[in-house]
Amino acid sequence: MIPRRILFSAIAPACLALATPGIADDACVPPDHGRRPLERYASDTWRSFEALVDADTGLPADSIAGDLSLASRSRYTSPTNIAMYLWATLGARDLHLISARAATARLRQTLRTLGELERHGPSGQFYNWYDPATLEKLTTWPEPPNDPVYPFLSSVDNGWLASALLMVANAVPALHDEAWSLATSMDFSAYYDPLAKGADAGPGLLRGGFWRVGEEPPGSEAFPRGDYAGLGEEVVYTGHHYGSFNTETRIASYVAIALGQVPREHYFAAWRTFPDTCDWSWQEAKPVGRWQSYLGVDVFEGAYADGAAGRLVPTWGGSMFEALMPTLVVPEAEWAPNSWAVTHPLYVAAQVDFGLERAGYGYWGFSPSSDPAGGYREYGVDAIGMEPNGYTTDVDRSTLFDAGWDDAACSRPAAPIASFGDGVVTPHAAFLALAFAPAAALDNLARLQRDFPGLYGAGGFKDAVNVASGQIADRYLALDQGMVLAAAVNALTGGSLQRHLGPALQAELEPLMRLEAFGVP
Repeated sequence: MIPRRILFSAIAPACLALATPGIADDACVPPDHGRRPLERYASDTWRSFEALVDADTGLPADSIAGDLSLASRSRYTSPTNIAMYLWATLGARDLHLISARAATARLRQTLRTLGELERHGPSGQFYNWYDPATLEKLTTWPEPPNDPVYPFLSSVDNGWLASALLMVANAVPALHDEAWSLATSMDFSAYYDPLAKGADAGPGLLRGGFWRVGEEPPGSEAFPRGDYAGLGEEVVYTGHHYGSFNTETRIASYVAIALGQVPREHYFAAWRTFPDTCDWSWQEAKPVGRWQSYLGVDVFEGAYADGAAGRLVPTWGGSMFEALMPTLVVPEAEWAPNSWAVTHPLYVAAQVDFGLERAGYGYWGFSPSSDPAGGYREYGVDAIGMEPNGYTTDVDRSTLFDAGWDDAACSRPAAPIASFGDGVVTPHAAFLALAFAPAAALDNLARLQRDFPGLYGAGGFKDAVNVASGQIADRYLALDQGMVLAAAVNALTGGSLQRHLGPALQAELEPLMRLEAFGVP
């Protein structure tokens, strides 16, 4: 059951329904209450992209310091970072932050640069790290201690880039052919292992990625080698598949299905939760659910019974971007009224309840981000992830939750978190919740800006804050800024970024999504 103090709704033209702590459930204010701060957030966030991008190549850096000094731009970028810049440019155009002509010029420059980057020839996939100024494929990390880089082809990173290229093709007619050609030259069947779950277990899964033979890292001798797509070159695959469905990696599956590169039954291959038998009793909690069949594929429709939110489909680690990043460009809630539309608001409810009630931080929004103490870390609500040693909300990594396993044959005692310390909140997680809890998200963001001087800068919200100590991660990440701007754009335009991608996916994906009901009792 969703707590009454949190009202989940879309941002409506008439008013914003507010039901955050201290505000009555039925409170309603003019739309400017939500539009004005969102317009400011979007404008300032776009400023960070203007600073991140190399003017000569049109490629964004991975990160930049909080003062937006050009000298602080990182000397590396990835396919996902480039995708975020393409999103951001379309969003800035849609909000009239830049003109349509300026947006087209920016996008054309980036597309032409993408055409110059070294790729894996047989599959058309992009490598994971490039120098945004020289365009070189990185083989040495450009920051001390300058470790070697083993050029990697990532299914999820390429999935984000392909989705952004499809958006450009649909949203900018003058660039359709160039963007479409780049997107469709990327063959995701190169990652598709048809036997990932066994010869008789239905459709396969995507590998995390691969290396070319001779470029693989030390220690990968035991990793599988092969040529799944029959492209004429054996590669070295990662030792893992993407087997959890409610993660951001599903974008690669969506693109591959839409382009006809993997079977449509692949949509039902990944686990909603692992089954409720002793063989799977290592997972975070014992799920509730039952087996269903779709297109001849048996699916365990499992869910975790989160006490605050209800029966939700967990992610792998319990973070916000795993669950909600794809919703920024794919209208999952619209196309999947009995699955994604059900679990997304419950997932947000669980994150809100954890931050405000269970942990008592006073703020919420837990997702991988910069560590205020330095570096980068995964943060999440462990209880709503399947990984038993998942992501924590606390600086102290030992604050893990164990729901236990109530089964006589394979019992495991519950181990609740005894106490909490310093929680780390990232603003992009609250932005991701805008479509499902707009009032709660706006309230959370306003309080973060008010209570932590320095968290908001010239480029919008900086990446993260330790809400106990007040220590701030004083930098902007292209990935997180892309999610922030996309969420704000969608809220202000009624989902323009979803409309840019939707036509490329809808015919193949919507019928599949409409078949399924999550968490079937």
